[in-house]
Amino acid sequence: METVAQHIPVLYQEALDFLRVEPGKVYVDATLGGAGHARGILERGGLVLGLDQDPEAVSRARALDLPGLRVYRANFRHLKAVLHQAGVEEVAGILADLGVSSFHLDDPRRGFSYQKEGPLDMRMGKEGPTAEEVVNTLPLEELYRILRDLGEEKQAWRVAKAIVEARRKKPIQTTTELAEIIRQAVGFRKAGHPARKTFQALRMYVNDELGALEEFLAQATEVLAPEGRLVVITFHSLEDRLVKRFLKTSGLKVITKKPVLPSPEEVARNPRARSAKLRAAEKEAA
Repeated sequence: METVAQHIPVLYQEALDFLRVEPGKVYVDATLGGAGHARGILERGGLVLGLDQDPEAVSRARALDLPGLRVYRANFRHLKAVLHQAGVEEVAGILADLGVSSFHLDDPRRGFSYQKEGPLDMRMGKEGPTAEEVVNTLPLEELYRILRDLGEEKQAWRVAKAIVEARRKKPIQTTTELAEIIRQAVGFRKAGHPARKTFQALRMYVNDELGALEEFLAQATEVLAPEGRLVVITFHSLEDRLVKRFLKTSGLKVITKKPVLPSPEEVARNPRARSAKLRAAEKEAA
């Protein structure tokens, strides 16, 4: 059985520094994953409410049995409901790392990677329609819109047509099958695999990632204590633009005039960090 790689927290030191962790105060890790950032908060004396919609991530985090960490299975769009369940009214800081966990990318069973054979799933929380259902049932125009808007795929129409033509012959069932359909439609590219943007678009659609992010940000502003901080790490332009636009109108004080980027050393250690951008803001004192 293939070994699943450990998740390496991106912009680890920077995220913790911007959170400005104080001993005894409560923080939210809204995308718990491998609990890398959460460990850092705990080591600095903070208490952590960790959210993750993936039952496997939740099981792994609970098995760590880290003192000061309370784990909840929930999408971060339900932030206020989780805090209510935890009996917490406000928190000193909130961190959201929007990257796809290495646990997801490196486990073929989850269907996130175009480089490894697996079922076309892509669901973070294992509820709702799979990517297989999406590519085999949505109309051509809807597929085109998803690939254009969420994948920023310049050849979205050509890819969508190729998918529809392929599924007329037989259902598309695996990641490598879909990746090959895309490769035949658009050819090889100098900048990354030809299926990368399509897989991104399908993943974002299946998990309603932008909708969830909007709901989370609005709630985060409400539950932050005065002088509490919000730190968000994004990995592509759609997320970053949404966060940047939100922070401009949120009433929070933006403390990163420009996004914080990973160092060349971090990118060399962890190539998946190369597109990361960190933005942080603080709630004004009452």
